[in-house]
Amino acid sequence: MDVGVPKERKDQEYRVGLSPSSVRSLTDRGHTVFVEKGAGEGSGFTDDAYSEMGAQLVARAAEAWDRELVVKVKEPLPAEYAYLQKGQTLFTYLHLAADRTLTQALLDSGTTAIAYETVELPDQRLPLLAPMSIIAGRLAVQFGARFLERHQGGRGVLLSGVPGVKPGKVVILGGGVVGTEAARIAVGMGAQVQILDVNVDRLSYLETLFGSRVELLYSSVSQIETVVPEADLLIGAVLVLAQKAPVLVSRKLVQQMRPGSVIVDVAVDQGGCIATVRPTSHSQPTYVEAGVVHYGVPNMPGAVPWTSTQALNNCTLPYVLQLANYGLEALDRNPALARGLNVKNHQLVHPAVQQVFPDLVP
Repeated sequence: MDVGVPKERKDQEYRVGLSPSSVRSLTDRGHTVFVEKGAGEGSGFTDDAYSEMGAQLVARAAEAWDRELVVKVKEPLPAEYAYLQKGQTLFTYLHLAADRTLTQALLDSGTTAIAYETVELPDQRLPLLAPMSIIAGRLAVQFGARFLERHQGGRGVLLSGVPGVKPGKVVILGGGVVGTEAARIAVGMGAQVQILDVNVDRLSYLETLFGSRVELLYSSVSQIETVVPEADLLIGAVLVLAQKAPVLVSRKLVQQMRPGSVIVDVAVDQGGCIATVRPTSHSQPTYVEAGVVHYGVPNMPGAVPWTSTQALNNCTLPYVLQLANYGLEALDRNPALARGLNVKNHQLVHPAVQQVFPDLVP
């Protein structure tokens, strides 16, 4: 099969759909991989490295897109919609619930679109979302600590504190993979950490990980209203599969936070769980609203592309190989991959995305 790997166009998105070693795995099996020149440079992979692994380098994005299978990292941008075509399978992160325009473009094009974030194992784990969730969770605290610095617009709080001065307080909404990894880093820094979640079993599991180092709270409206105003760093880490994140923190509640506090909403790629958060970019990552610094970059792992690309490829490659070897028959062979199918034959087929856009369902 012909496999295309275009260069990512999103602002400062330096990840790439396939690493050179992943290309080698495909070419060794007789597939032809077309990599747009410069696609891997941001992740530290030269064009020569791809050539040595058997890739065909192409000069134009259209040459990478015009293939049976296109492997990317992030969703197509409007400038790329013209490359979408019938008979093509697109395998990438999509997050359609937060992007009606992209959803409509995919439906109009006839492209078969499989989303990394909705590939789901029988035990409900999301194997292709997990590696980036781990990285995003860890980065949330790293970035949050940076923007708490006074010269970045923050309160001037050191999360670890020092002897005689209390540490900063980190409040995490959601105890899934993102929330757990954020807590891991925040605890390591010495911060006071609270995690809120509605799943009591998950809270019990987190107790086995963190013990008394993290305060574990059941998430309710009143509990959120109690802890958010005291947060130096508030992290949104809520996930509802293929749907918009619920808004848990109102604008009124954000206004009660101390000036210079920081919000990092990792759920922004699904609409965000904090009312005042809007998407930003790596070029302009923050803005101030109600006196609070907001960070809303939807592709956070793109900041560490050398790590992120390899972590992502470790998980996506088996599925890429199945699609290359068997085409869409791979969906029949692998139920987890089939659950990742969002759009096929001009129809919206993923049940959760259908709930978001009922008017787009025939």
